[in-house]
Amino acid sequence: MIFGKIDFLNLLPFHVFMKRYARSLRVHQSLNYHKGVPSALNRDFAMRRIDAAFISSITARHCHHFNVGIVARREVLSVLSLPSLNDEKDADSATSNLLAAVLDIHGEVLIGDKALRYFYSGGEHTDLGKVWNTQTGLPFVFALLCTHHHTDELQRLSQKFVEKKIKIPYYILMENSRRSGLTPAQITHYLQFISYTIGEKEKRGYKRFVKEVKARGLAPSMGEIRYR
Repeated sequence: MIFGKIDFLNLLPFHVFMKRYARSLRVHQSLNYHKGVPSALNRDFAMRRIDAAFISSITARHCHHFNVGIVARREVLSVLSLPSLNDEKDADSATSNLLAAVLDIHGEVLIGDKALRYFYSGGEHTDLGKVWNTQTGLPFVFALLCTHHHTDELQRLSQKFVEKKIKIPYYILMENSRRSGLTPAQITHYLQFISYTIGEKEKRGYKRFVKEVKARGLAPSMGEIRYR
């Protein structure tokens, strides 16, 4: 199985889980990784170059997915709008650019680890997750774990993941600190704002976002691809 891997810090607990706990699952024996940013993995998944991945929520609504995703209950820290005279999209993003449009927030969209570096540098910004929660009272689902097949194995894997309390070993924190340019304390702080279980409130937030995108005529062409 080819699994699309996003090397953003928001999925660090999942990667630790896969390395440590998923070895007992049959799927791990044939697991290969294909790295990319969210927008690239969306395309690769649609073209069936990869079998499973955390897919941007706006393009995931027609695929087979589990109740596991990347969620911000309030602030997210890694999806920001920066002051700018022009509206600028982040090329790595699919969902976050649309979220800014739905919220009528203008400026430069910045996501991922580069957004975290900006946040911790103290730069002026608007946190899109926080604005969404303020306006709706709901969490925001940025991505969903999707698959074309291997559904039984991935179902077991996803259930084990959300049941486990994942502790990040210090050496992995240091590796990611060097890669991301953030301190281990900043990484640990950031991960407190990310959750992975898609419960009833998360489903309501997700449905509301998709409804808003459709109502405003913002749905991208990839969002209309039916994966099954």
